[in-house]
Amino acid sequence: MFDLIAFDADDTLWHNERLYRMGRERFHQMLAKYKLADTTEAIDERVNQTELQNLKYYGYGVMSFVLSLIEASVELTGGRISATDIEDLLKLSKEMLTDPVELFPGAEEAVTRLSAAYPLMLITKGDLLHQQAKADQSGLRGYFRHVEVVSDKSRATYAAILQRVAVSPSRFLMVGNSLRSDILPVIQLGGWAIHIPAELSWSHEHVDADGAFGDRCFELGHLGDLPGFVDGLAGRRAE
Repeated sequence: MFDLIAFDADDTLWHNERLYRMGRERFHQMLAKYKLADTTEAIDERVNQTELQNLKYYGYGVMSFVLSLIEASVELTGGRISATDIEDLLKLSKEMLTDPVELFPGAEEAVTRLSAAYPLMLITKGDLLHQQAKADQSGLRGYFRHVEVVSDKSRATYAAILQRVAVSPSRFLMVGNSLRSDILPVIQLGGWAIHIPAELSWSHEHVDADGAFGDRCFELGHLGDLPGFVDGLAGRRAE
């Protein structure tokens, strides 16, 4: 039996990455007028590098993304980026921050059913205000006993959370779409994990960890399969 089941939020319970893809497309359209020699792939790589370098300053989330777009635009255009275009990027950040939350099919049913039998927690990384707002707008917040917005998801992060709520890793199950953030740290800590891959995911969340997950990690194709699978897994553990 599990004493606590936690869910990732972005791209596990609701759409997120497609919003960032839209932001990148807008960025490419904006840069087109500057007739850069860089290919689309080179521009994306520059943005990726800038985002990763800025994580230690800005963390994760929309504002970190847009500040990285602004910085990359200055570098790519050699400082020719106009104030109007920078203003448009700031407008993009507000659009992204206020974009309606859209749940994945099966998300509400899965959370509703599991909350009737297990304590649930939401563990998400990013901007505190934005993540809290999305949790509220999703209509799911009431099903979670705890909502944790963290700056990063590492083994130490999960260990601190579990210590705070007095739950042993061996009785903890994490559900998420990111092998790097949701799965591997929990397995390393001695917990259990269910990976539900997302159609779209940020390249930074990809990880090559063949053989690193052992027999405490499982993969499902759809949230709708989750409640029955968890019940079956808990039953097998109780035998």
